Amino acid sequence: MPEGVKIIAVNRKARHDYSIDDTYECGIELLGTEVKSFRDGKISFPDAWAEVVSGEVWLRSLRVAENPFSSIFNHDPDRRKRLLLNRDEIKRIHRKVEEKGFTLIPLSFYFKKGRVKVELGLCKGKKSYDKRADIRERDIKREVEREFKIR
Repeated sequence: MPEGVKIIAVNRKARHDYSIDDTYECGIELLGTEVKSFRDGKISFPDAWAEVVSGEVWLRSLRVAENPFSSIFNHDPDRRKRLLLNRDEIKRIHRKVEEKGFTLIPLSFYFKKGRVKVELGLCKGKKSYDKRADIRERDIKREVEREFKIR
């Protein structure tokens, strides 16, 4: 990651369950108490996904914990969040998502120049044999690196 970028959370499970076709960097529209929770790293997104609705991209199933130090006007932890993208990117994403098998998955959340950003992946689900092949390749690569290290 470049300088000035602080990683909040990474979705490692997404890289195992999906083959990532393309990635996009998006801004995310948050409330003040949600930003505080992001700074504390109190987010959960194991099943999060995004959808395109009437020309806007919305992030679903992202849980941002309530901030215990805020007033009674705290945010709803499960509300959907709007992602900020260019209109051309949204059109491109919408065309891909319309195809069978593609979905939008958040891969990571990070701060860039003080703003919360989301790395959104255009993904296609892997079959179980694809996952086994990836594990096999990773093991072979690890063994080869071990052999080079020994010699």
